[in-house]
Formats: sequence, C-alpha cells, structure tokens
Amino acid sequence: MADPLSSAPDVLVLGAGGTLGIAWLRGMVAGIEDAGGPDLRRAEYLIGTSAGSYVAAALAAGRRVDAAGTDPGTVADARAIAEALPDDAPGRVRRAVGAGTRTVAAVTAPVVPWMLAATRPGGAVVRAALLRAAPRSRDGLGDLRRHTDEFGARFDGRLRVVAVDRRRGSRVVFGAPGAPRATVGEAVLASCSVPWLFPPVTIGGREYVDGGVWSLSNLDVAPAGRGSEVLALLPTAGRGTGRGAAALARTAAQAAALAERQALRARGASVRVVVPDRAAIEAMGPNLMAPGPRAAVFAAGRAQGRRLVLHG
Repeated sequence: MADPLSSAPDVLVLGAGGTLGIAWLRGMVAGIEDAGGPDLRRAEYLIGTSAGSYVAAALAAGRRVDAAGTDPGTVADARAIAEALPDDAPGRVRRAVGAGTRTVAAVTAPVVPWMLAATRPGGAVVRAALLRAAPRSRDGLGDLRRHTDEFGARFDGRLRVVAVDRRRGSRVVFGAPGAPRATVGEAVLASCSVPWLFPPVTIGGREYVDGGVWSLSNLDVAPAGRGSEVLALLPTAGRGTGRGAAALARTAAQAAALAERQALRARGASVRVVVPDRAAIEAMGPNLMAPGPRAAVFAAGRAQGRRLVLHG
C-alpha cells in the first residue's frame, strides 16, 4: 500500500477525461481538502490536458472546490462541455473511425484521442493527416472559454496546458518557455476541442485541437528532475471493468502513463500516479462525456481523495 498523501507535489499533472473526468478530478481535490491533505494549489507547476487543463487553470488561479461540488465558479461543474455536445456526437465518432473500429468508437469522445495517440510511432505526419481528414464540426464549446477566463489564471510560469497543432500533428505546451502566446482561456478551449466533436481553435493563425490526441496524460512534459515529486491524477487510466472497449481503452491509457512515468523517473523524479478506483470507474460508465453521472462521479472521487490522504 502506498503512503498517505501528506505534502503538496512539486508538479501536479491532471489528465484528460471529458465531462466525467472533470467531475472525478474535482472530487479528488475536494476529498483531499476534506481530509486535511495538502493544498494542491501550492504545487510549483500545474500541467493539464483537456479536462485536466480546465481544473488546472482553476487551481492555478487559487480557486477551491466547494464541499458540495456544485458551484460553477470554483473548479468547473463541466456544464459548458456537456451542454455543447452535439446530439449526434456518438454517430460522428463512429463514422469518423470507420467500420473496422466501431467497437472502440462506442466509448465516444475520450477514445478518439487515445486512438490517434497510438499512431505516435508513425510520427507527426500520420497524426496530422488523420486530423486533417476529420470532418469539421460547427458546434463549439459554448461558454467554456468564458468560464475559464473567469477563473483569472495567467500563464505566469506555473501553469502548462497541452494541445496539438492540427496541421503539424505536433504537441504544443502553452505556458511553457518558447510556446506560442495565448490566453489561458484560449489554451484550455484548444486543449478540450476533441476532433470530430468540436472545431479546432485558432490561436495566432494556427489551429489547435485536444491535447489528448498526443497523450491522455502528458506526464513526460512535467518540468521535473532529480528530487522532484510529481503527482498525476489520470481519469482515463485504471483497470476497467468488463471486457469492452472502455476497459481496453483504460488499460491502454494506463500503459502509456506508466511509460511516461518511467521517463520522469529516469530524470530522478519521484512520481505517484493515481487513477479512478473501481467505484469511480463504475460511476463513470463507458461514456466519459455523459453529463448524467456527474454527481455520482464527483462523490466517488471525493471518497477516493479522502482515502488517499488517510490511508494512501
């Protein structure tokens, strides 16, 4: 059994996971606070991908998760994403990935980035070609940018938001040295723009899409070296229940995260990866974009966060 979480990490990494990923991340943060655990807002660096970028932006701005988890002015209740989903979202994903992968497509949005990330050995050219071939949605993410801007976060060196350059197929880490200039709201909107479901986001004349297209965790971009302590909360990883595509996707996401963890350990960093427990996974179900289970997922994440502090 791992040691109880007793101190804030040097680097906090928050992974992708759709609407329910936000709910689980919020629940984890609330549960850690409930149990008297460390204030995650004090992490030296906050790295966010897709759903994780939204929560990271709120934490970087000093926002807290309320005990009930219902205040949209704290760490997001994800309505901006859930309400922006087009009615035919599952159909769009199925058509995009083709007949040969219909089973995986049934998991909808969170699996699309996973599938594209699996093309990494083929290089950015293959990924870029897949992204260019994706039909353009006209259904934007509604008020997501406005909600994010209201947090008041700035790129001051602490916050890093991962997206993918649609034309080049390459990863971009907004907020990192040398990254393109963007507001936090713009970067988070780009990081959450799942191909086939939402249109790319234009920043500085270039189009960007969901950071999960590269990796659902992006642990390896953490600015961590010898002696650094990294905590990663990854909504899409873990041991899925059953034998369907959702379980397969979770297993693949966890394998990728463990490989990225090894890269950080090779630099001398101490890395702790936390994934949803069985109760949280069952509450999430197969579709991480479904708005209905938000309260149940938040509650499961909150209970897991408490245990992380009290028992490890």
